[in-house]
Amino acid sequence: MPVPADQKPGAYEIELLDGQGAAVSKATVTVVDAHFRRQNVVIAESIAALKPSPGESETSTAFRNAVSDTRYWAEPLAAPVRGCMTSPYGVRRYLNGKATGDFHGGLDQRSPAGTPVHAVAGGVVRIVREWALHGNTVGIDHGQGLESMYLHLSRFAVSEGATVQKGDVVGYVGSTGRSTAPHLHWTLYVNSVPVNPLDWVRAVSCAPKAAPKR
Repeated sequence: MPVPADQKPGAYEIELLDGQGAAVSKATVTVVDAHFRRQNVVIAESIAALKPSPGESETSTAFRNAVSDTRYWAEPLAAPVRGCMTSPYGVRRYLNGKATGDFHGGLDQRSPAGTPVHAVAGGVVRIVREWALHGNTVGIDHGQGLESMYLHLSRFAVSEGATVQKGDVVGYVGSTGRSTAPHLHWTLYVNSVPVNPLDWVRAVSCAPKAAPKR
């Protein structure tokens, strides 16, 4: 049951339905405040002003909303790169001090340009596109509502329609699209909702940069 980053804290009733839509059982779950922090990203105005390519938003949304019958994935999932996190899931994003109104829907991991990016689980590659905003992007359908996307790649290692296994190389770290330096932004979707990858894999935050000595 995915919980969006901006879900209001409180008690919610969930229902398990049968094939005809009748409720089989009910339960109450409580959503607590995750205390996601704010994060300001300083970026060149020319990059901040980038707009999606024609069809970029529509194709990305259609990918997220698709649910296929075959399950290709099994736990545990594997992190696509080993780099530390420069931006965690859920932070409220500001660009050059201005609120965007968006939450960060994935993880940013520091990694040198050209580092291989691995599939977090088995699945079918649905998206291999050169986009203006997301940069070079790969999207994998892992089945039964679980999907992953890998952004800002320098180049691809797969084609649309290919079947991959966990750990297969799908592309290479880059800085295409709205990006300031080589890194991997990747997202996990559960039934179209971006969820916290740290519930599925392990990653540590990058150590803050030391202040210059005087």
